[in-house]
Amino acid sequence: MKHTSLIAAAFALSAAPAFAQTQLSIATGGTGGVYYPMGGGLAEIINNHIEGYSATAEVTGASVENMGLIATGDADLAIALADTVQQAHSGTGRFEGQQLEMVRGVASLYANMVQIVTLADSGITSLADLRGHRVSIGAPGSGTEVNASAILEANGISYDDIDEQRLNFNETADALSNGDIDAGFWSVGAPTSSILNLATTQSIRIIPLSAEEIAAARAQDPIFAATTLPGGVYTGVDEPIAVLGVPNVLVASSEMSDDLAYAIISALFTNIAELQAVHPAANQTTVEFTLSATPIPLHPGAIRYYEEIGAEIPDHLRP
Repeated sequence: MKHTSLIAAAFALSAAPAFAQTQLSIATGGTGGVYYPMGGGLAEIINNHIEGYSATAEVTGASVENMGLIATGDADLAIALADTVQQAHSGTGRFEGQQLEMVRGVASLYANMVQIVTLADSGITSLADLRGHRVSIGAPGSGTEVNASAILEANGISYDDIDEQRLNFNETADALSNGDIDAGFWSVGAPTSSILNLATTQSIRIIPLSAEEIAAARAQDPIFAATTLPGGVYTGVDEPIAVLGVPNVLVASSEMSDDLAYAIISALFTNIAELQAVHPAANQTTVEFTLSATPIPLHPGAIRYYEEIGAEIPDHLRP
């Protein structure tokens, strides 16, 4: 009997690792943006297609906070705006004096559009009209705040010229609807749920940028790209709107094993239809977009996958 018990105990010990799941944390953003559903979709791909791993999408303050979570090891993967990623990796901008050299690109997922929203009857029709008004510039530590600051500063508008509010996407939409602010910045994939919901209860206007304003912002931050928000994306916004776009990058730490990074990127692109079913922004998630839009070196595990499928890796994307 004792012998049988020892055999059973030994079998239980040897079998245990087969059922063990290594937990992965994916840092995203607020629930009113695109990062959270995209992160959730990626987590499901990992859960369903990478044996031995279980992933969870975490609500965070978005891009700037996410870089810190990667640096401290409190997140395994994170989504962040390309300019924030570049600043973190190079120790510039918001990361002056705290260079996060361990941050590595895994893929570029889609391009944000910087959408400046006001109510249709606010009287605000241009960027310059924001002066003297209450404006949400995004949640503290978010890429939206980084983008809003760059666009305003490049066009001669400082925080002294506005009453800045630091609200997340859902809070910005609620504050606009309640009349607590006059305009708000969103740097997010379009359409996004918080603006969609706002547009069903209020008549909204999305403020277009002039060619000169776009050029000024791009001169200040070359990661910005001139793009167009199509008409009809939001109720009542029927005409195309000239806006700025910023790529969103999936990053990991250089400490992540090459095999795990390879497995994640392989699972992502092999099962991309599953992510596209979660959010249409994933229609932009391609190898070509990754290799053209990622601003920092790629993780060696990701490079292995891209080379395996025959992609040419630009020199600046090699660590």
